Amino acid sequence: MGKNISAEQIDVGKVREVVQAVVEVLHEPHSAELSPSAAANSFEAEALRAEIIAVGRKLWQRQYVDGNGGNISARLGSKYLICTPTMMSKGDLEPADICLSDLDGNILAGDRMRTSEILLHLEIYKANPLARAVVHCHPPHATAFSVTASAPPNGYIAEYEFFIGVAAVSPYETPGTQAFAETVLPFVHDHNTILLANHGVVCWSDSVTHAEWLVEVLDTYCRTWTIAQQIGRPLQAIPDDKLDELLALKRRMGLPDARHARVPLVVAENRSGESEVERLMQRVLARLEDRA
Repeated sequence: MGKNISAEQIDVGKVREVVQAVVEVLHEPHSAELSPSAAANSFEAEALRAEIIAVGRKLWQRQYVDGNGGNISARLGSKYLICTPTMMSKGDLEPADICLSDLDGNILAGDRMRTSEILLHLEIYKANPLARAVVHCHPPHATAFSVTASAPPNGYIAEYEFFIGVAAVSPYETPGTQAFAETVLPFVHDHNTILLANHGVVCWSDSVTHAEWLVEVLDTYCRTWTIAQQIGRPLQAIPDDKLDELLALKRRMGLPDARHARVPLVVAENRSGESEVERLMQRVLARLEDRA
């Protein structure tokens, strides 16, 4: 009590993990211990359905899905999953269309069959506990890169570096199969965005909305990079030391990036100084101490 905590002592990434663990515990009584029927009709499930429907329409409006393409899911406690159905446009979803499944992909509630690519979502959830929502879709500019089995070059736009960083590329497998689902496993921990060769993209985050944001950031970056190539002038990359500053901030925020090892944590702290996030965490910790 009353002990001062310096910004250097705060690892925001660790704090983020603790907060996520607390959220998990708070969710347990509301969903994990409930029967499938009760969980499907819970407040949490209702909120997730509304978010999935809103994101589905956003994907359709931005032309990131066509026909019945794409799928969306979100974790509901530790035992259940809310997901979109198969054979439906993401622009036409209604609450009754959203399915409840267990972590083996078995449908427990809902009027329709679950998405045929639920196995992809399940592998991501099982491999990375930080993944609370998954969005798979086919944004044209990003999918164009997936057709070449390559990711856009890094180092040109700060927002892309911060929110996504390095996009992984998984090898092609037949969609909907277990083999297809397992192609993302080598990348799930260090990447929140994966280009699926000859198929599209999949993004995970702490919420459905945030996962959709990653899709937007990725496709906009791919489009911008393609246009820049047509201007006929050399591209101006972000200087390495400034890129390291972005990586340092990402690391302290707990955001994944395969390049974190190149920026030692001590150097990152010294270089980035006390960020707004650190100041916020300082205030939170001070309030917790006052309550102790």
